[in-house]
Amino acid sequence: MNCKLFEKKLPSFNKIDHLDGSSVPSAIIFMSGSGTNAEKLLESPDHGKSWKCSAIVTDRVKGCRAKEIAEKFRIPYILHDIFQFYKDHGLETISVATERGLEVRNLWTDALREKITDVPHDFGLLAGFVPLSNIVGDFPCLNVHPGDLTIERNGVRILAGLHSGPVETAILEGHPALRSSVIIATPYIPGEKNVDSGFVLGVSAPVAIEFPEGVTLENLQECKKARVKGRDDLLGRIADEHIDRLKEGGDWKLFPAVTKAFTQGRYAYNEQNQLLWKCDDGIFRAVKTVKFENEEMNPVFL
Repeated sequence: MNCKLFEKKLPSFNKIDHLDGSSVPSAIIFMSGSGTNAEKLLESPDHGKSWKCSAIVTDRVKGCRAKEIAEKFRIPYILHDIFQFYKDHGLETISVATERGLEVRNLWTDALREKITDVPHDFGLLAGFVPLSNIVGDFPCLNVHPGDLTIERNGVRILAGLHSGPVETAILEGHPALRSSVIIATPYIPGEKNVDSGFVLGVSAPVAIEFPEGVTLENLQECKKARVKGRDDLLGRIADEHIDRLKEGGDWKLFPAVTKAFTQGRYAYNEQNQLLWKCDDGIFRAVKTVKFENEEMNPVFL
């Protein structure tokens, strides 16, 4: 079977000597918020062995712990303030919904490329990185997502989307549980619904959806219908509680485990654009994803 490894345009991960601590692949962590996923990656025993972080990049100062985490782990810190960048280009919001907004986003991404030019990086880790940036087309970037992206309807991933949207959708659809996913991030293409469309490298163990006493699914569906603006309502509060639980039961375990498997060369893809998993016998086989549960890796074969 002809297959291609996920790699930067330089060495294949399979060719990296993992016995030499100086030869492990380097990753840049991109983050925008509290950084709990970044911390779990850096606290993992595989950091420094299977891979190493060469820098932490953030797009903002307010509400972000990137600098604190970088100092804690003695990792270079890079700030590329997206709000100030847009303001300097005459825009008050960072939306890409307009032609000018998208143009500035591309300029911001070009400036980001310059900032990381001299930073060693074989791949990226998006640990809660908010901006849609086509930097993910330059080298493989793993992104953790609050939803099971293998769930589809008519070929469409129904739990794709930003922020709390996937969790709210899962709740309103009556799903019994949530799962986190780690995907290969794909470049943003204006006009196309390709957000969260990359290969699903892994999904977490299920985290049960539970309602407070007296709250029913019908209550929450009505809440959604009555929503006019914002999400400061019962549905929003319940979704936020589940996002926190999903981080602890899903993201924090899944992201480090998938990152380790990725740097070990367990993933590839073929000419039919199918995800491949290197099985224990050394053969790559086509999979829909891999379930990471109870410290086991269980491929879901096509």
